[in-house]
Formats: sequence, structure tokens, C-alpha cells
Amino acid sequence: MKLAQVRRKLERVDRVVEKAISKGELPGVVVRAEYGDALQFERAYGAAVLSPERHEARLDTLYDLASLTKVIATTSSVLLLVSDGKLHLDRPVAEFLPAFAERDKSEITVRHLLTHSSGLRPWRAYYMDLREREIRRGETLLGTEDARQSIVQRILRSAAVHDPGEAAVYGDLGFIVLGALVEQVGGERLDAFCRRRIFEPLGMSDTHFNPVPFEGARGRYAATEQCEWRDKVVWGEVHDPNAWAMGGVAGHAGLFGSAADVLRFGQEMLSASRGESEVFPQPLAQEFFQRQDLPPGSDWALGWDTPTAGQSTSGQYFSEHSIGHTGFTGTSLWIDLERGAVFVVLANRVHLLAKKSGFALRPLLHDLIWEAFLAA
Repeated sequence: MKLAQVRRKLERVDRVVEKAISKGELPGVVVRAEYGDALQFERAYGAAVLSPERHEARLDTLYDLASLTKVIATTSSVLLLVSDGKLHLDRPVAEFLPAFAERDKSEITVRHLLTHSSGLRPWRAYYMDLREREIRRGETLLGTEDARQSIVQRILRSAAVHDPGEAAVYGDLGFIVLGALVEQVGGERLDAFCRRRIFEPLGMSDTHFNPVPFEGARGRYAATEQCEWRDKVVWGEVHDPNAWAMGGVAGHAGLFGSAADVLRFGQEMLSASRGESEVFPQPLAQEFFQRQDLPPGSDWALGWDTPTAGQSTSGQYFSEHSIGHTGFTGTSLWIDLERGAVFVVLANRVHLLAKKSGFALRPLLHDLIWEAFLAA
């Protein structure tokens, strides 16, 4: 009787998603969720691509994960380097990247970067600066290694806008620095480090960074927006403009993956919190998953967001012992460490729409799935 009730409640997910697609809020979405060993939900809705040709969304569609890159790639890489004894959370970043000491940033630590409390400005359109140089000089810069290093060096040498630990302001630039830190300390490029230390050990064969320009087969990829300055539908290449200018590999964005792989990563985070992971050690994982209270009252753990009562993208049912993150393209991963649940939503809400809303569908989906699971 209860399983029939669960199925009926899950049908509400179908209706809500189909209504959102019909209203043009998004072209399609893939949803995967599991709660313990018994309750699972997986569904693909709508289209992965509307233009230049239509492709239906499938369970194995590859999405631009956007800022999920921050936790799946960069935060996890930092955790592994701390475990290796090569990085220290409370040591100044400038000890590893000397240029970062410029303009009074010598007291910013790795912990500050992970909690978005470093004082760096959250974002800047470096890609536009490079584009203007291309036009002015008649040379190719965007997508090159020179552009990548130029952006990194400009951030390293930039001034902070407030003292470290004074405020938590979510942004990208601190994670670009963390990506450079992983490369400096790890001795290889971020994509290679992640492939060797994270994706291959976890069997995440669909998770990767894509080079710019992308020259592979696009059939499995969801497309993102019709970009004016790139003069094309972005398809198989990272949507984020600074990551695109950096050649597709950056600490804040650039990762592509399937819902199954993101779910697999979430499962490993659960295992790490329980001391059952062969990749991520439990004591460090537990530290990374705890709110750091930096500054006091901040909801940020180390790299991870945690639920904020009444306004979280997780919705209303994830326990306070949960971690998660979202991506601008329409992606999210939430993990309830207490209950043993992992929810994944992958969408390309910006495809032909370029929506700048809070994308309220994500927490609504989480709530509807939880209500079905909790009825079991």
C-alpha cells in the first residue's frame, strides 16, 4: 500500500516538470534521487537541445555542471592534497602562490577561499578584456593557455575588497585561485589531477572538462544558451564565459557530467562521512562538511553549502546535516548525510532562455520527491 502511495506522490514530479517545460521555463531536465537502499527515482524529461536541432533529454545526457565544478572537482582536490600533507587549510595561500601576497592579501588562507570569505571580489568579466585585446591587436587569445594564465595572474595580483573572514560573499574568483593552487601543489593541470585522483577511482567515466574549441561528437550533450558574443549556441563547451576564455578548465566551472556520475559522487561523499570511502578520509571529509562559521553566522562549510532555513535551494526537508551546491545552468546536488539521501537535478535552463531567476523548480522538485520517499 505504501509503495503505491509513493508512486502516486512521485507522479506529482512528472506533472510539475511537464508544466514548467510547457511554460518555457526550461527545455528539459534529468532527475535522479535515492534514499537509503530501497527508494530510488530517475527520470529524463523534455529536450536536451532545441537548436540547432532537437535532441531529447536522456538519463545519460551530459550536462554543463557549472558551479558543481567547485565541489566535485576543486574542493575534492583540495581535500586530497590536505590529506597528502601538501596543503594546509590555515596556511596563507601566498606560501604556495607567492604572487597572491601582492596588495595586502598575505593573510588569506585556503580556508578563507573555500568559505568564500577571502575578501576577493566575487566576479569580473576578464573574458571581455581579452576579447577587446583580440579585436584591438588582431590576435587569438580566448581559449588559449596564454589567456588562462593571464586571468589567473590578474586574480592573484588583484586587491581584496574586504578583510579575510569579515564577510562571506559567494563568487568565482576565489575558486579560480583554488584551481591554480591545486595545479601548483599537485604538479599537474586540474583536469588531469581530477581524472587521476577522483573520476577514475570512482568510476565516473562520463565526468570531464572539455577543451575550447570542442571538436568531439555533441550528440550526448545538452546545449546551453545562444551566446551573442560567441555568436553560436554553446553546445559541448562550457557556458561560463571566464572558464571558456580559460580554455574550458578552471576551478569554478568547466565540468561536464551525467546524472549517474553526479549521483555516484554524492554516494561517495556519504561513504566518506561514514568512514567507508577508499578515496576520501573520514576525519577530513567530516571537517569539510561542517559549517565553518566564518564569519559567524555563515552557512558555508568548506566548499559546500548547507541548508538555510526557509530559503535554501535544497527545499524544506533536507536535515541540518546536509551539504549541497548548485550551478547557474540549472544543476544541483544535495546530500543528506544524516538520512543517507542523494538528490541530483541536471537541467539547461539557460538554453535559448538565459533565465536569471532563482530557478524555483529545484527546491520544489526536492520537496516533492522527499514527500514521496517519506511516505514509504
